[in-house]
Order: sequence, then structure tokens, then C-alpha cells
Amino acid sequence: MAAWVGLGMAVTIGVSFLLVIPIEPIYWLLTPMAGLLIGYYANQRSETPRGAWRRIMADALFAGLVTGVTLALLLLAVKALFFFADTGYPDFNRVDQQGQSIPPYCQSGATCVYARYLAAGRGPALESAGVTDVGSFTTLYWEQQLATAGLLLALSVGAAALGGVVYGLTRPKTSIASDPTPVGG
Repeated sequence: MAAWVGLGMAVTIGVSFLLVIPIEPIYWLLTPMAGLLIGYYANQRSETPRGAWRRIMADALFAGLVTGVTLALLLLAVKALFFFADTGYPDFNRVDQQGQSIPPYCQSGATCVYARYLAAGRGPALESAGVTDVGSFTTLYWEQQLATAGLLLALSVGAAALGGVVYGLTRPKTSIASDPTPVGG
């Protein structure tokens, strides 16, 4: 159940901070907090008893993995959407009031994304990274996005493990006084 909650939490964070209010650093910041929370919640939800460390860690890691994979896939999906659907507007491919094309132009997709990076003055940094054309730019771009997705996954799972440890250390022991079963029953 907690894995489904983690999936829903990841979708909510992704839609909120990648699409509605696109502030990617907040997405990165929320990832370990989401992992920590889901690692603890997975055990609280299943009422894992104190001392059952194998189960505590398994629950936390599974919920953290589902949450992390969802966060990573959402990041890659949004990046793919904006990478492959970039038309260049408003910097490129504009038209005047009569419908005549106004330079500069770029071909939609990777070419426009590369042109935006160059127009923003990132040409020297890209050249020092070995980027000389759209193909090498595309390779570098997706290598960086996959590395970021992997980092988000690792942060989520690692923080979920920490959440499981926190749960395991703070879970109150069940006492006879708190047991609702009547004596002799």
C-alpha cells in the first residue's frame, strides 16, 4: 500500500514542480524528503513491530524504490516532452503580423534546444565538453538527464532506508497494557 502512496506522492511532486510551477531544484530537494517520509510511512502503515529489522528495511526500500523510479521516470518524461517538442518560439521561428517568417530559424526538437543553449552563451562550455553539433549535444544532454534521474532514484531509496531506520528506532514497543485483548480471552 505504501508503494502506491509513494507513487502518488511522486506524481504529485512531479506535476507540481516540473509542469505547473517548473522549478526543478525544488523537485531535487523534495526527493530525499519524499523518500524519508515513505520509508517511515511504509512501516507505520503496515504496523511493523519494533525489532523486525528485515521487514522494516524491506518495506522501506520497496516503497522508496517505487517512489524513486516514479520520480526519475517523470523527470525523464518531462525532459523528453520539452526536448523533442521544442519549436523554438519565442526566440526562433517567429512570424510578423503579415505571417512572414522572421529569422533566426531552427528545426523543431533537438536543433532548437541546441540553438537555445548557444544563444544563451553556453557555446564555450559546450565546446569544452566536446559538443560541436546537434548530435553530440543530444548525447551530452541525455547523459546528463539519465545521471540526474539515477541520482534522484538513489536519493529516494537512500532516504527511504533512513526513514525505515528512524521508524525502527522510534517505534514504541507493544505492551500488555496497550493490548486490547481481555485477559483470559
